[in-house]
Amino acid sequence: MARTRPFDAAEYLDSPEAIAAYLSEAFETNDPAFITDAIGTVARARGMTAVAKDAGLSREHLYKALSSEGRPEFGTVLKVLESLGIHLHAEPRVAKVA
Repeated sequence: MARTRPFDAAEYLDSPEAIAAYLSEAFETNDPAFITDAIGTVARARGMTAVAKDAGLSREHLYKALSSEGRPEFGTVLKVLESLGIHLHAEPRVAKVA
């Protein structure tokens, strides 16, 4: 019988382009828990200890804040995204054609 292991997206987030695409898809969901978990996955891919240090946060705080149950403050999210080299920008939503 073949042995399998759980899928971990962090194993595939090995370039800035892959990370940006992954987070863009997460943002499209408008689901705060999903987005938070996705940011946590990217942080794990980059190394949680290094991200925490660069963001000026404790590693334990970061793990807790970036879990799907976490509710990080927006300032924490901005610090982590900055540490990950991710730039947020706004663009107008395209109106749906009826």
